[in-house]
Amino acid sequence: MEPIIELKNADIYQRETLVLKNINLSINKGEFLYIIGKVGSGKSSLLKTFYNELPLTTGEGTVAGFHLENIRTKEVPFLRRKLGIIFQDFQLLTDRTVYKNFEFVLKATGWFNEKAIKDRIEEVLSIVEMGHSGTRMPHQLSGGEQQRITIARALLNNPEIILADEPTGNLDPETSEALLQVLMQINSEGKTIVMATHDYPIIQKFPARKIICEAGGIREVPDDTEIIDFESLLDDTLQI
Repeated sequence: MEPIIELKNADIYQRETLVLKNINLSINKGEFLYIIGKVGSGKSSLLKTFYNELPLTTGEGTVAGFHLENIRTKEVPFLRRKLGIIFQDFQLLTDRTVYKNFEFVLKATGWFNEKAIKDRIEEVLSIVEMGHSGTRMPHQLSGGEQQRITIARALLNNPEIILADEPTGNLDPETSEALLQVLMQINSEGKTIVMATHDYPIIQKFPARKIICEAGGIREVPDDTEIIDFESLLDDTLQI
């Protein structure tokens, strides 16, 4: 199977600071991958490289058919239309309803037919079981509801890949579990999902392939790693 995301001998920088060195990573279409590691270990930087927030200046990288090492500025919006991005802090526009948030995204990415826009918004809200929320303002939603809305927003343009950066970081365990059930369902329908997290109980409950960022690099974590082993690896970021 051909990878949908691939890095070869890649160095990842935050400005002048080398965060991750000589990264080799291959993620297949339809895979669910957790990226784990301590705060500051490079999890978010790795995700930002995938959507070209951090440019790849050393090594090679391919995401959804785009070559990161030589991508042109005018190509970046087309790359990002292949991606759905879920942030820990939601990043919803607070001055408009959920529907208007989604309408803004769709019109900014080339949608103009009002009926098609309405139908797509209703469809993605239904997927995350928030079909009643289009007329509500973000402040009227709980944290878990807002995160479901951000998942729906990430699905608007039917992306090939979902990138989720600590999506359960601000949620209680029960809400986190419900959120992962939504993501796993989306993954079961063929979407590739890459999720940065240190919510290790969730990883144990919803197992999938794992890599760890540590010591300026990455490595695979065996499937049979238990919660106590995560504690020994990452004692100061464990959430139980």
